[in-house]
Amino acid sequence: MLKRMQNVRYLVPSALYFGLVLVSADGLAVAADPLKPPAIQTEGVPQVPSELIERLSRYQNTRSASFRGWAPDGKGILIQTRFGNTSQLHRVYEPSGRRQQVTFFDEPARGRFLPADEFGSILLTMSSGGNEKYQVFFYDGEMREARRITDGKSRNLLGPVRDDGLFMIISNNSRNGRDTDLYIASPHQTGELSPLMQTTGEYWIPMDWSRDGSTILINRYVSRNESYPALLSVATGKKRKIPVPGGRKGKVSFGDMKFSPDGKSAYMVCDADGEFRRLARVDLTSFEFKWLSADIPWDVEQIAINPASGIGSIVPAAFTINQGGSSELFLLLGDKHDRVDLPIGIIGSLEFAIEGTRLAFTHSRPNGPSDVWSLGLLEPGLIRWTYSEIGGLDEGQFISPKMIKFKTFDERMIPAFYFKPRSATQEKPAAVIVNIHGGPESQYRPYFSSSDQFYLNELGIAVIRPNVRGSAGYGKSYLLMDNGDKREDSVRDIGALLEWIAAQPELDASRVAVMGGSYGGYMVLGSLTHFSDRLKAGVDIVGIASFATFLKNTSEYRRDLRRAEYGDERDPKMKAFFNRIDPVKNAAKIKTSLLVAHGVNDPRVPYSEAEQIAPKVRANGQTVWTVYADNEGHGFRKKANRDYLYAVIALFLRDRLK
Repeated sequence: MLKRMQNVRYLVPSALYFGLVLVSADGLAVAADPLKPPAIQTEGVPQVPSELIERLSRYQNTRSASFRGWAPDGKGILIQTRFGNTSQLHRVYEPSGRRQQVTFFDEPARGRFLPADEFGSILLTMSSGGNEKYQVFFYDGEMREARRITDGKSRNLLGPVRDDGLFMIISNNSRNGRDTDLYIASPHQTGELSPLMQTTGEYWIPMDWSRDGSTILINRYVSRNESYPALLSVATGKKRKIPVPGGRKGKVSFGDMKFSPDGKSAYMVCDADGEFRRLARVDLTSFEFKWLSADIPWDVEQIAINPASGIGSIVPAAFTINQGGSSELFLLLGDKHDRVDLPIGIIGSLEFAIEGTRLAFTHSRPNGPSDVWSLGLLEPGLIRWTYSEIGGLDEGQFISPKMIKFKTFDERMIPAFYFKPRSATQEKPAAVIVNIHGGPESQYRPYFSSSDQFYLNELGIAVIRPNVRGSAGYGKSYLLMDNGDKREDSVRDIGALLEWIAAQPELDASRVAVMGGSYGGYMVLGSLTHFSDRLKAGVDIVGIASFATFLKNTSEYRRDLRRAEYGDERDPKMKAFFNRIDPVKNAAKIKTSLLVAHGVNDPRVPYSEAEQIAPKVRANGQTVWTVYADNEGHGFRKKANRDYLYAVIALFLRDRLK
């Protein structure tokens, strides 16, 4: 009761917060940093000026909403959004209706409705302090209380849930901390997990549960380029491999996969047919693949199956493609598909309503926050469910990027998204931030970033987000171009981008900074070791400073998965290669200012990576700011921490780029 009473909201004028003053023991007034949370430790960071905080405030108070499912009782939807310090789950009962907050935790909460539950009960997942040791909770919609189902110690992932809501699949590594086994659990029972499949050195992902409850679709993930699907019998625990179509040799990658309602076939995404992941319908007796998107030269990403479909259904499924970073939505009409005309953006979380006449999704766009929409099938038309706040800003001032391509060292054309500030002219060229995505098998896609909009509109700094070689979305050959001893070729692509910047009259090549997180942090450090003469500063967020120590210290359950991408540090040749390219071995070459931010609890890229690189660059006589958070992991998820970090970054970039 006390916890819920503590979450009652009160409106407090922000001026009271920004005017905070502390009194020391001798009675002297001491100005407190109005933004720095107690969980954050810094070194070298000055107090953020109040005028910068005020300018940032509206941008930091934008919100977004993500779709999390249709209510089983037909009364609205579940969304994830943030009103306090962390994102939580809310119900929305009608389009444009009020958001009724359901969860009130200190940690970010994700979840979905429990199928066939009349009370609106929810299955939740949360970790603590960013440690990614996710726990599964059952939120009782009748009692309005959450109860933890898992052990509180291991890493647990919530998989598919049976249609009747009585059982679910949970993956966890409780047995030895390394291998991830599959279990069957009941939402209504705590701590009782029944073993379904034990693994040894393999990583199996449960994808879908057949409607009759007899079979699980599973996929053995090796890397973004290699995976192996199978059918798992719930009764016997035996696997039946799904063969690669046409007996194709070489590595094949499978993505999303879903059972058809009758369980006789499955819709699967696979790149066995060429460079891109195509959609196929697979007969689960003959394993014949019928390709359904062979005419689309882009990756198919998500599949949604209509639960009301059957023989003769008009729209049995929907799917999305990634077209150069933007999404396209298609409805499947028999064996053909029809494109839905939507605004440019990124589509996620596709799901049909239980009656099969509506399709909901999250729609993210570059010039405004993500919101939830639905598409009617019987009465065509888009309906907007949420209207996320934009901090009182003028949405018309938000800037969308344009797609560019620049030539790199081997004559290849590299795609990038270029955000140009309105103030940039030949007479007044703009400074530039090159923001590099992580992954590395990921892709920058044009979503809304309030910090990018701040740099553009308030600081007049251009933002360029490249998809260097090794990025997803441009075919599997492109994806493989930075693997193994080709790692630094992607850094050379950044050098080519710096040359492109120098050729643009509205951009100032003498004022360029690089920024990135995770693998993007390595790209920042790698760029600084190679191009310090052309860069003013770098911002490294939870970045890799040494592949050798990163692979040694990353969480045991993911170490082999990362070796498949980066190379095995135990191999003498790879060890020698890492010794040659690792930023910590080349830190003496960094002759620019550096900002390093890291979560102390990071299970992916350990905090020790930050501890290695920061003092080495300081030893060069360079300015180094560090921002470390005791209650964060791989990224800053809590609003107070994130607000402070991005205020520090804004100050750092403003000062370094003048």
